[in-house]
Amino acid sequence: MATPVSEIAIDPTDLDQIRELARQLRVDSIRATTSAGSGHPTSSMSAADVLAVLVGRHLRYDWDRPDDPANDHLIFSKGHASPLLYAVFKAVGVVSDHELMTGYRRYGQRLQGHPTPVLPWVDVATGSLGQGLPDAVGVALAGRFLDRLPYRVWVLCGDSEMTEGSVWEALDKASYYQLSNLTAIVDVNRLGQRGPTELGWDLDTYARRVEAFGCRALAVDGHDVAALDEVLTEASGSDRPVVVLARTRKGEGFSGTADAEGWHGRPLPADLAERAIAELGGERHLRVRGPLPPPDAGRRPASVPPAEVRLPTYPLGTRVATRRAYGQALTALGARPEVVALDAEVGNSTYTEDFASAHPDRFFEIFIAEQQLVAAAVGLSARGYVPFASTFATFFSRAYDFIRMAGISAANIRLSGSHAGVEIGPDGPSQMGLEDLAMMRAVHGSRVLYPSDAASAARLVELMAELDGVSYLRTTRGAYPVIYGPGESFTAGGSKVPRRSDADVITLIGAGVTLHHCLAAADALAAEGVPARVIDLYSVKPVDVATLTEAARATGGRLVVAEDHYPEGGLGSAVLEATAAAGVPVRLAHLAVRELPGSGTPAELLAAAGIDADHIAAAARTLLR
Repeated sequence: MATPVSEIAIDPTDLDQIRELARQLRVDSIRATTSAGSGHPTSSMSAADVLAVLVGRHLRYDWDRPDDPANDHLIFSKGHASPLLYAVFKAVGVVSDHELMTGYRRYGQRLQGHPTPVLPWVDVATGSLGQGLPDAVGVALAGRFLDRLPYRVWVLCGDSEMTEGSVWEALDKASYYQLSNLTAIVDVNRLGQRGPTELGWDLDTYARRVEAFGCRALAVDGHDVAALDEVLTEASGSDRPVVVLARTRKGEGFSGTADAEGWHGRPLPADLAERAIAELGGERHLRVRGPLPPPDAGRRPASVPPAEVRLPTYPLGTRVATRRAYGQALTALGARPEVVALDAEVGNSTYTEDFASAHPDRFFEIFIAEQQLVAAAVGLSARGYVPFASTFATFFSRAYDFIRMAGISAANIRLSGSHAGVEIGPDGPSQMGLEDLAMMRAVHGSRVLYPSDAASAARLVELMAELDGVSYLRTTRGAYPVIYGPGESFTAGGSKVPRRSDADVITLIGAGVTLHHCLAAADALAAEGVPARVIDLYSVKPVDVATLTEAARATGGRLVVAEDHYPEGGLGSAVLEATAAAGVPVRLAHLAVRELPGSGTPAELLAAAGIDADHIAAAARTLLR
């Protein structure tokens, strides 16, 4: 068992003691990375003074109550500086020195190479650069407009990530919504991974760009503790978002690494680490507790009791687009005060405009900024809200890294992509989501849902509000007949079998628009005396293995899958993976969009892709020969 070390509480009002704390943060960043044999000590050392001042004197946080709604939020957009963050956690007393030295970057331990919410003091996973600040915008939106609490959101950014477009999307939206509760601190240490950054120490250019986006820029010597204290005080009193541009030196504190190239992502060898620690004055075990949240700031405003959620209902046979049903169901779900909607300036196509009209205080227009759209949803989910973010299916590909990172964050977000597939018609391939099912299925822990009619769409929207993780709803542009009554239930991992008999000799599988074509093909086959089972595979992930394997066994392994998607990663892949895992042999005809589509009518494009009723019936006949 490790020998306990004695801790010395410091007085954060004493700037000399804050300077000592900064040295400890540098030493511990070196010790942790050298012990682990990997990590980013020099990127941590550059920002140690900033964090010492912030945590000791400005971050209002009850470290014993990380779930206190009045706590400020600290987000490391510069996630590779995790040694610094974990050194802070040691300094405030929530991580032991033993854990820091034996748990950093080790298998099965919580001090991972980049921060994740496995730690209760971490809101979101970071490490993919350009994401922490956009996520912080979502947290700040919650603070100003929903929680209405005076907490601040502090973000540590690296200068290399300032070339990411997502950073500027974030600053643009922070300015638009006047998020004066948001402060970004950029660690301008001049050096990136392979050498100097684009702007180096040109703080004037950084400042002009920040101001051009409507935020306030404050430049400061990032190693001057007194100046940092003044700037952070000034930032807290600003009436608009602030970006603190802190001029620092990478590897600061040790003459062997300060402003030296070639040290990015390299731990110091043991002998050099020993020299660096000695130059910094040796190991310390200082403990600091900065300001607590105001005692009267921990209460959200009294909320109105939720009204009963009354989902829309649709008469059988009426033609309603699933995107229209999505907007109507989401609006009904807005009776729950925790439900929030976001859109990327296509609300009159996704029909989130219905929600915006009914619940304007819980609707956020993010405009054409899909990365920020997803990031804001992640930030809102970190505050316990139930966000639904909507745009065209194809445009989520622009935000895929944010969706992937949301899975790592275990964020509970709901995404809805409309206008999917060749079914959208004359707009052409740039607007056709043909990769989205594969993209969303690949996200860790995701659920992928694809309703075929308005009734199922409404029920699946209601279901999504209760799902953990990333869930995705694919909706269709065109209006198709309602086939399910109001009493039908839908589950993640379920399916429907709208046509079946004991005499079925083949199974037709579709979802969305192709489900309707499977039904039409089944009618054509029935007229020829060929009974066909039809499966509505509305849950693409998780997939209904039991129903698929039962159908395969009942119909001699003959399956026809039709999907308005490229062949890779969609319905066909899900069906083959399910049957293979169950050990059920199948003969599969897989109809998918295999050629690059162009413009045309929906009927023309579905036929050209070979996924309409005629082609489904023809594929079934071929399998039956």
